[in-house]
Amino acid sequence: MITAIRAIVFYLGYIFALIFTSCVSTPLSFFLPFKTKAWMITRFNWFVLLWLRITCGIRTEVEGLENLPKGQPMVILSNHQSEWETIYLQLVAQPMSTVLKRELLKIPFFGWGLKALNPIAVDRGKPAAAMKQVLKQGKARLTEGMSVLVFPEGTRTQPGTRGNHKKGGAMLATNSGVPILPVAHNGGEHWTSSPLQKKSGTIRVIFGPLIQTEGRHVNDVHAEVTQWLESQVDRISELPVPAREETAITPSSDGSKTPS
Repeated sequence: MITAIRAIVFYLGYIFALIFTSCVSTPLSFFLPFKTKAWMITRFNWFVLLWLRITCGIRTEVEGLENLPKGQPMVILSNHQSEWETIYLQLVAQPMSTVLKRELLKIPFFGWGLKALNPIAVDRGKPAAAMKQVLKQGKARLTEGMSVLVFPEGTRTQPGTRGNHKKGGAMLATNSGVPILPVAHNGGEHWTSSPLQKKSGTIRVIFGPLIQTEGRHVNDVHAEVTQWLESQVDRISELPVPAREETAITPSSDGSKTPS
């Protein structure tokens, strides 16, 4: 009961901050440079994380901050468990563009702020077209000096289970010759799928060492990122670790064998 009341108080503050930020930033977004606009909009993210700590007792513990490059565009690949990481990771690097489902842009207030942040909004019902869009628009964003945030699982995965990691993010980084910053967290164990179940405790976040992609085959890069993400999520999870499937070995185009 207390947990539910705290969650309700949290969402009251969340909704107020969302409406206030959208009403202030949306008109100004037509006149402000992108970096200023992004800073203004992400004050909402900063408030939500602070309010989450005050109302629900959910803190954040970060490991590997030294791995964050400064002033360098990169592809950020993270596991996806909840809304929490979509809020937190917007504060990691700016300027940044996020790959997301286009339906989110239609949500009043929330979608207005997202649209102003120049995302890559894809139609998940058309995976082939979505992949082409990510590669084309993602490369353009990277060329402009923006980092690109991708969730390889494509959708939220319940904590304690494994998702299917797609190659789009690794392919974008490899084709563009930029490094990958892998990020693992257990956010969904505290920001649960039930709105009234915000479990107090500490969300752990790990920023891994940059994974270089230049001159490498996308299969090798994808396998390295996937292995790192799964192993680190297992390490910090407070839930039983799911059994690992056997990794198949398939030949790359250059004749070498890589996990698939």
